[in-house]
Amino acid sequence: MVELIMIHIQTGLKDITGYIYPNEFELHWGLLIVVYPYLTGLVAGAFILASLERLFKIKVLQPVYRLSLLSALAFLFVAPLPLLAHLGHPERSFEMFLTPYTKSAMAMFGFVYAWYLMVVLLLEIWFDYRKDIVIWSQEKKGIMRFVYKILTLGATDLSEKSILLDNKIGKVITIIGIPSAFLLHGYVGFIFGSVKANPWWSSVLMPIVFLFSAIVSGIALVLLIYMVSTMFRWKTMNMSCLNQLGELLLYAIIVDFSLELLDFIQRLYESEESIHILSQMISSRLFLSLIISQFILGSVIPMISLVWARFGRVPDEMRRMVYFIAAILVQVGIFSTRWNVVIGGQLFSKSLRGLTVYKIQLFGLEGLFMAGFLLILPFIILYILCKLFPPWVDSEVKLH
Repeated sequence: MVELIMIHIQTGLKDITGYIYPNEFELHWGLLIVVYPYLTGLVAGAFILASLERLFKIKVLQPVYRLSLLSALAFLFVAPLPLLAHLGHPERSFEMFLTPYTKSAMAMFGFVYAWYLMVVLLLEIWFDYRKDIVIWSQEKKGIMRFVYKILTLGATDLSEKSILLDNKIGKVITIIGIPSAFLLHGYVGFIFGSVKANPWWSSVLMPIVFLFSAIVSGIALVLLIYMVSTMFRWKTMNMSCLNQLGELLLYAIIVDFSLELLDFIQRLYESEESIHILSQMISSRLFLSLIISQFILGSVIPMISLVWARFGRVPDEMRRMVYFIAAILVQVGIFSTRWNVVIGGQLFSKSLRGLTVYKIQLFGLEGLFMAGFLLILPFIILYILCKLFPPWVDSEVKLH
């Protein structure tokens, strides 16, 4: 049995206070494990946004429908990379596929990922683009003509009956994809929420909070990408679409913020033995990332600004600026949420009598530069996908 040791300031570890166990000096899950749920949340949120146009016939969202699908695919390609980099030896992941262990939520991620990638996203994008791919395979020249011919998979029928069948199959895939998106990100919250020994993680609301925060981040991501891409293409922004995105983002933030408050209120009401060390952690280690970044910058300010921009008498130019800033603040807040869950749950000792500290590295597989690369890589992939499968609608007007 491991004995408790007392760490004092005079030992030189000034950031570590109280009583902690020897194996708690260094955190096992670092920045990459923060990036992982952040990326998967963007995937789920972007796909759910795309589903609103197809299933619920919200036609005002048509300008961002295909863009949402491609964004989800680009981020899904990168989603498993933080886990593989964290392994140190990525080749070890093959064992997970060869010997599945159904009782491990983390081990089942590979199968959830493969299902979502192969059955949901790739199939839906192919059926949605099949008509265009066939046309491009006939119109393009050179290597791109050959590429599009391969992507047709031999299905070159452009009859009305065939197009209707594509739409029906695409709708069925979307219906399957919505619970799949819930599973993809809800299980991440399940992993943390099912750790009974950790009072910061153990909560029945954890999967639900993760899911709604994913919806918030996905809507904000698509809003940002749509505004930036439209600006760089010198096209006019569809204000009806932007207003709808801003309104959906507002409603999603309200629900997510309410769930997070409910979770904290429940913890305070229960006042278990861990409440003292958790309060100490919030007031010291997580004050900036939780109170300032997550709550104030990432939730309260975006909510107030979105209400003012969406329902107030605001010029379109000012409204677009508010939407853009609010979406950026939301991304900061959601990333802070992931940070507070992953890192915060490891900052206090299992003895409930001490706090440790996490210091970010700059280099290496667990470093800041690797995390930054993994956050930039999806946008590079998205740029390539948009060149291969243009998601823009024909009704856009070019600025002069």
